[in-house]
Amino acid sequence: MKQQEPAIRPLLPFARPVARLLSAVFLSTCTILGAPMKETDDHPEKLSKEKVAAADWSERLTPEQYRILREAGTEAPGGQVYQQFKAQASGTYYCAGCGAELFHAEQKFDARCGWPSFWNPSEIDAIKTREDTSLGMVRTEVLCAHCDGHLGHLFKGEGFDTPTDKRYCINGTVLVFVPDDDPKS
Repeated sequence: MKQQEPAIRPLLPFARPVARLLSAVFLSTCTILGAPMKETDDHPEKLSKEKVAAADWSERLTPEQYRILREAGTEAPGGQVYQQFKAQASGTYYCAGCGAELFHAEQKFDARCGWPSFWNPSEIDAIKTREDTSLGMVRTEVLCAHCDGHLGHLFKGEGFDTPTDKRYCINGTVLVFVPDDDPKS
């Protein structure tokens, strides 16, 4: 008696192209919907702890910033924000949620991961970390120490040629960049 082939076998040649198409549609949709990193000549106003507690985040943030900062979302890799980040020279990166200073451009590097990467925060107390067990793995989540907004993740020991061998992999959509040549600094 001849064994019947599973009904799925004729579909296998189409699986890889369909997966690529779906992946491309998903990533392009994320990139299109994602907002560019805000660049400004003005230093953002840092909210006091009282204002942070009372902030109406849905009014203060774009929908994409809200999804990332308040719901621990992630922007698509390699998009417009990442291209902006790579082109930015010296300056300072602030939290889009509360205006707290987070990173200096001198601490950024291109990890070729598709997200802005830094080897250290501007001040040790600018960020805080906690264990993140989402997606079935253990990672270290990076949060703004001032407003508890989700910024990204911290990876250690990847062998990058940086002073700390750390990679703060940060969602650029939740950063505000102020160039150093700002006349108000």
